[in-house]
Amino acid sequence: QVQLVESGGGLVQAGGSLRISCAVSGNIFGINQMEWYRQAPGKQRELVAQILSNNITNYADSVKGRFTISRDNTQNTGYLHMNSLEPGDSGVYFCYALILSPPWSAGEYWGQGTQVTVSS
Repeated sequence: QVQLVESGGGLVQAGGSLRISCAVSGNIFGINQMEWYRQAPGKQRELVAQILSNNITNYADSVKGRFTISRDNTQNTGYLHMNSLEPGDSGVYFCYALILSPPWSAGEYWGQGTQVTVSS
């Protein structure tokens, strides 16, 4: 069974940095695509960053230049490096991945989320 587990969230002061991780476990061939979303209280879930199968990355305008998405295919783990954090970055961060699993199937999976709180 494929599972995504996020970690690394926490409380940080404005201007600080944080790295959150998304570890994929289970019998898989690999991660085709990974994305990070966040959801603040009372707001819709929004796409923050994505890394495609060819390692092309895309970011929401609000985080460009501050956040970096990366992946370690040997560890089946994705990361979101967040710098110059602002109170508006607070929320629950969710990992999404398109996973290739035997026998040649592709499935979409979500993690349980990790809380990031940025204090002013």
